[in-house]
Amino acid sequence: MAKKVLVLLGSPRRKGNSAVLAEQIAKGAKSGKAKVETIFLQGKNITPCKACMSCRKEGSNGCSLQDDMQEIYLKLIESDKWVIASPVYSFMMSAQTKIFMDRCFALPSYRKNPYAGKKIAIAMAYGGEDPFDSGCVNALRTFQDAYAYKKVPIVGMVYGSAADAGEIRSNEKIMQEAFELGKKLAAE
Repeated sequence: MAKKVLVLLGSPRRKGNSAVLAEQIAKGAKSGKAKVETIFLQGKNITPCKACMSCRKEGSNGCSLQDDMQEIYLKLIESDKWVIASPVYSFMMSAQTKIFMDRCFALPSYRKNPYAGKKIAIAMAYGGEDPFDSGCVNALRTFQDAYAYKKVPIVGMVYGSAADAGEIRSNEKIMQEAFELGKKLAAE
C-alpha cells in the first residue's frame, strides 16, 4: 500500500530554498510510489494557540480555534509521513512553521496517540556559511527535541546555505540528499 506523505511548507516564499528542498524530497517519495500532498502554510489562516486548554479537557471535540488548522489536523492524522520545510529566520524556524508546531498541541484531541507510526523528515535553508552561526542548528534541535518528546522518529534532515530564492538548486549534493530522503520515506 502506498505511503501517504504530507509536505508542510513553512516559508513565505513558494519557490524559496526550503520549498525547493521539500519539492525534491517529494520527487524522491513519488519515485518510490508514495502519494504526496503539499500544504503551503503561508496561505492558510492559522491563528496562534491561545492556551485555552479546551483541546485537553475530557470530551473535547478538538481545538477551539476554528481556522484552516482544522483541515490540516485531519491530513496530519491520515498521512504516514510528514515533511516539514522551513527557512531559518532569526536563528529559528519561520513564524509560519512555529505556529503550526504550536497548534499541533491539539492533535491528540482528534485521535488517541496521533503520532503512532508517523515518521518525519526536515528540510531547512539558511543564509550564511555555517549551520551553527546561522541558527540552523537551533531550529533543527527544536525539531529533534519536540518530536523526541512525542516519540516520533525523524528519519532524516537536509539543510543547506542559500539566500536568493531557488539558489539551493545549484547544490547538487544537497539536492541528491533530499531526493534520497524522499525515497527513504516511501520505503519505510
